[in-house]
Amino acid sequence: MGEELRVHCALYFRVPAVLCSSPKGTFLLAKDKLEKGMVRALELALLGPAHGVNPQVGAVILDEAGEIISEGWHLGSGTDHAEVMAIKNLSGKLAFPFPKGLTAVVTLEPCNHTGRTGPCAQALIEAGISSVVYAASDPGDASSNGAETLRAAGLEVLGGFLAEKSEQQGRVWLTANKLKRPFVTLKWATSLDGRAAANDGSSQWITGAQAREDVHARRANADAILAGTGTVIADDPELTARKPDGTYYSHQPLRVILGERDLDPNCKVFNDKAESLHLQTRNIHGALAELWARGIKHVFIEGGPEVVSWFERLELVDEYLIYLAPVLLGGDRVALRDIGVGNIAQAHRLEIFEQHMLGNDLLLVARRS
Repeated sequence: MGEELRVHCALYFRVPAVLCSSPKGTFLLAKDKLEKGMVRALELALLGPAHGVNPQVGAVILDEAGEIISEGWHLGSGTDHAEVMAIKNLSGKLAFPFPKGLTAVVTLEPCNHTGRTGPCAQALIEAGISSVVYAASDPGDASSNGAETLRAAGLEVLGGFLAEKSEQQGRVWLTANKLKRPFVTLKWATSLDGRAAANDGSSQWITGAQAREDVHARRANADAILAGTGTVIADDPELTARKPDGTYYSHQPLRVILGERDLDPNCKVFNDKAESLHLQTRNIHGALAELWARGIKHVFIEGGPEVVSWFERLELVDEYLIYLAPVLLGGDRVALRDIGVGNIAQAHRLEIFEQHMLGNDLLLVARRS
C-alpha cells in the first residue's frame, strides 16, 4: 500500500495506518456500511452472558454491497463463538465455502487458539470469507494474533475499527485479561455528606428502590460479590442478586468473604442460595490471584468501609459505582477510611463517565483519571 493511500485509510477509519494494510491494498466497502455492521455486532454481543470467563462478542457477515446477511454472538463457555455462529447461520443459505467478496465484522479480534472450541480465525478462512474487520485486539497470550493468521491466509484485515466503543463495552473482560486478575468494581451507597450509615450503624435504606434494583442487576452480571468479615458480622447480608419481586436471578455470583475472623456457619452468606468462599486473609493481591485462578474475571466489592479502603489504598479498583442519596446523616460512619492520602496533592482523582438518575438517587460511574 502506498504511503498516500495508507494515510488516507488511517484518516478515513480513524485507526492507525499500520492496521489498514492488507494484501489487496484497501477495503472495498464504504465506511458507513462497515460502521453499521460494527454497531449491529456490538448490539449482538450484549445478547451473550456478561459473567463467565469468556468475552461478550458479536459478529455479522456483510455481502458485497455491505448488507448484513448473517449474525452471530457468543452464548458462553463451550458454545460456538460469534464468528462460527454467523458462519453456521449463513451456511444454510449459501454453498460452503462461501463465494468471494464477503466481509466479517467482529467486535473482538478473531481468536487464534483451540480451547473448548476451535480457532475462529481458521473457521473464517475455511468459510471463504474475503475480508475481516474487527474492533478491539485480543489481549490473551494464547488466543491473540488471529489477525496475523488471517493475513497470512490472504484475507484483507482491518483492526481497531470503532475500537473505543468496543473497548468501553468490553472493558471488564479486556482489563481482566490484560492485568491477569479480576476486574474490580467498587460499589458504595452514601448520603450526600459521604456517610454509609447513621451513627447507630443503621443503613437500610439510604437509597431508594430503583437504586437497589440497579445494584442487584449489576451484581447478577458479576462473577463474584465480595465483602469483609466485619460487614458479615454486623449486617448478616445474603450477598445474592435478587429481582424487585424478591426472586433470584438465574446466575448467582460466588460469595467471597475476606478477613481473618471466624464466622458463624448460620450466617445468611452461607445459605444455599449461592456458593460461598471464605478467604481468611488480609492479603488483597493474594485473594485476587486465587479468584483469578478459579476463573473469576469480575469481582463486585460490597464493603464495608474497611475492605473498600484496602482496595482503594492499593489502587486495585477499576470502576466505581457511587450511589448518592439526597440525605444528610452526619456522624462518623464514612464510606471510606484511611486510603493513604496525606495531603491534597495525593488525592485519588476520578473521572466520571456515566451519570444516571434512579428515582431520587444519583448513580455516578467513575474510574481513576
